[in-house]
Amino acid sequence: MRRVVVTGFGVVSSLGVGREAFLEGLREGRSGIGPIQLIPTEGLATNFAAEARDFRGEEHFSRSDIALFDRVTQMALYAAAEAMAQSGLELGEAQQLRAATVIGTSMGGQHTQDDNYRLVYGEGKTRVHPFIVPRLMANAPASQISIKYGLKGPAWSVSTACASSNHAIGQAFHLIRSGGADMAATGGAESGLTYGVLKAWEGLRVMARDACRPFSRNRSGMVQGEGAAVLILEELEAAKARGAEILAEILGFGMTSDASDIVQPSLDGAARAIRAALADARLSPEAIQHVNAHGTATQANDRTECAALRAALGPAAEALSVTSTKSMHGHCIGGAGALEAAATIMALRDGIIAPTINYEEPDPDCDLDIVTNVAREAKISAALSNSFAFGGLNAVLALRRWEGV
Repeated sequence: MRRVVVTGFGVVSSLGVGREAFLEGLREGRSGIGPIQLIPTEGLATNFAAEARDFRGEEHFSRSDIALFDRVTQMALYAAAEAMAQSGLELGEAQQLRAATVIGTSMGGQHTQDDNYRLVYGEGKTRVHPFIVPRLMANAPASQISIKYGLKGPAWSVSTACASSNHAIGQAFHLIRSGGADMAATGGAESGLTYGVLKAWEGLRVMARDACRPFSRNRSGMVQGEGAAVLILEELEAAKARGAEILAEILGFGMTSDASDIVQPSLDGAARAIRAALADARLSPEAIQHVNAHGTATQANDRTECAALRAALGPAAEALSVTSTKSMHGHCIGGAGALEAAATIMALRDGIIAPTINYEEPDPDCDLDIVTNVAREAKISAALSNSFAFGGLNAVLALRRWEGV
């Protein structure tokens, strides 16, 4: 089987626009969560979120592009452009035929949907813009990235709630490893900070009352976020042959279904996904030093995830450094795993583990080594990035620091 490496990534998040702004925010332990500014909040019980406030589509796209791109697609295209530029890839016609696009998003073009429902049902309009369907369809980010860069190989969208990005990256990884493609633009995007979506999440009673506090005993729930991250994956020998800078290597991917409850997490399902990722990567539990946790800051998720790590890794769990970057960039739903993969690459490449901020009280049910409030310097050889979604869908990536061999 062929080896697969990361040669570029781009990010849009509440910590800033672009890869460096995102990484700087993680290193500083800075919160991207604050009062909602992009939409009216009257009638909402939740008036704070992790908005990508500095991202303005009109600064990056023409008026004709914006007519066709929902905010989620704009973010995905920006992240893809940054990732492609860092990778240095220049694809000829033959290479385009072997280039894949796999992008995760849970909800698609929610701004387009929300705005047009309001026009039709609230204001009584009888006509809408002819581009509504291509704007709101879930595959718009994947399709527009494919079109922009002429990626003519397999292209599809993945929608598995909060695991969408990890499923997308994992499938792209398997596609390249098995020989079905030579490179892929992959990751995820989500921009669901609309009145309707926030109302829906309020109904689940899982939203935080003040701040996102993963693993802290006084945690009160998740905070919605928006953003995008796109990774460029390549077959190792091709990347080396063109002198690409290799940022990390993806070693394995595991995915499972709880097959139990639509919203309650399962220790067994999560543990099986972790074991599957290790088996796919041919790594022992002792090889893993760091986990970027799903870490939503709900009572049930954090407790179950810690128990799953102990069940899957056994005594090796004691040596893990665990963090949840959602404490800073919020829960970006379908885009979450991609942003967290970028944070994991930082830990591997730069030796800096982003902190779980807002942590105040130890929880005996979350008694792993949580990296709290301040970033930690550590030489990490191998790491996991977890995503566990509503619907009982689990996806775990195993990554390794690039050592040049």
